[in-house]
Amino acid sequence: MRNNSDSVFRDAPIPKAVAQMAVPTMLSMLVVVLYNMVDTFFVGQTGDANQVAAVSVATPVFLILMAFGNMFGIGGSSLISRLLGAGEGERAKKVSAFCCYGSLVWGVVMVFVFLAAMPFILSVIGTSEYTIDYARDYLFWISLGAPFIIFANAFCNLIRGEGAATASIVGNMVGTVVNIILDPIMILWLGWGVKGAAIATVIGNICACFFYLFYFLRGKTVLSIHPRNFAVRGIIGGVISIGLPASLNNILMSLSNILLNKYLAGYGDNAVAGMGVAMKANMLVVFVQLGLAMGVQPLIGFAYGANNIHRVRGVVNFSAICTTIMGVILTVIYWFTADSIISIFINDAAVIEAGVPMLRALMFSAPVLGIMFVLQNALQAMGRAAAALVLAVSRQGFIFVPCVIIAGAYLGLNGIIFSQPAADLFSVVMSIIMFIYITKRLMRQQAQSAA
Repeated sequence: MRNNSDSVFRDAPIPKAVAQMAVPTMLSMLVVVLYNMVDTFFVGQTGDANQVAAVSVATPVFLILMAFGNMFGIGGSSLISRLLGAGEGERAKKVSAFCCYGSLVWGVVMVFVFLAAMPFILSVIGTSEYTIDYARDYLFWISLGAPFIIFANAFCNLIRGEGAATASIVGNMVGTVVNIILDPIMILWLGWGVKGAAIATVIGNICACFFYLFYFLRGKTVLSIHPRNFAVRGIIGGVISIGLPASLNNILMSLSNILLNKYLAGYGDNAVAGMGVAMKANMLVVFVQLGLAMGVQPLIGFAYGANNIHRVRGVVNFSAICTTIMGVILTVIYWFTADSIISIFINDAAVIEAGVPMLRALMFSAPVLGIMFVLQNALQAMGRAAAALVLAVSRQGFIFVPCVIIAGAYLGLNGIIFSQPAADLFSVVMSIIMFIYITKRLMRQQAQSAA
């Protein structure tokens, strides 16, 4: 590993190491938020609530593609940081090469799967007679861009495994800037609406892919995408075992959004559009905290690979405090400016009226939600696949789904919109209990080995 990265991972004081790794990743996640908000903002400028609702119901499919990118990116990053911490640089090259070609092949497969399943997808994501044509246009172009979306998201995460947090954000920024430039041209000037939003998104991801390829071609990385380093045996298990929980979290988030939209559809397209805008606005809060958690994952993985459990706990504790402070500040800001935030996206009184209470409901869990992200990423970094998997399927699956069904049946619309924060709070408690148990067991094992 490069000397500066090794120093940060091994020797730097924890606050300095967390800041150096987490700040670029948080900025990168802000770019992702901006990326997602831009489409909704410019589609909202058409004044057509049906197009806004179409983007809302179609977004979960885009998130599924991002989830597959996370499967290779987070799984690969976790394994790479542990291997570098243990001094196994050559094997780390095989991991990065596997993630490169694996993400591309999987992306091509998804093109054919999504196009073939388009009628079925449209029937289950909550489209209405007014939004189905718009959603079809959006999904067609997003499907064609699947290889680029998966590859870009994979490598955004992957290169952080060797400490290249700044390069990660630059790649994200390249795609976002291109998207921001193209959105008003394609959505408004050319009049393509949601189709223009999808095309701009795909082109932005293509540009990000070229940046990451250039990063590797410069030869200033310990990783590799050369075909000679490609290997499956002994690699795929380590990547998928950690990447799968990470991707399942995103996939279940997408499926939960689909379920949410189907329940909201019974209250009209304005309710769907309102929740879509509220969730896009809430992404800032969620992704900033998630960015900090993802940023410190390589630090935790390196420390764990070096058998330094004390440093693992120190990084986790400091990160949990930081994310809680951020969550409290953002919650206060959002609570008192909810009307203004929703109105940024669309100037429709009915959608704003529906979206404001939804956004405030989503903020109930925001102060402590980041704790769960930190602990989940810590478990992934430590190679605790089973524990990370349990957390992934609980928040958006085992807990959220019953909340929506039961609360929706007995409490109506209010029950539906409070289901997510309820599931979040339960998952935070679960993650704390699991992490304390696992780290105490590891410290006992370490003490026994030393004796």
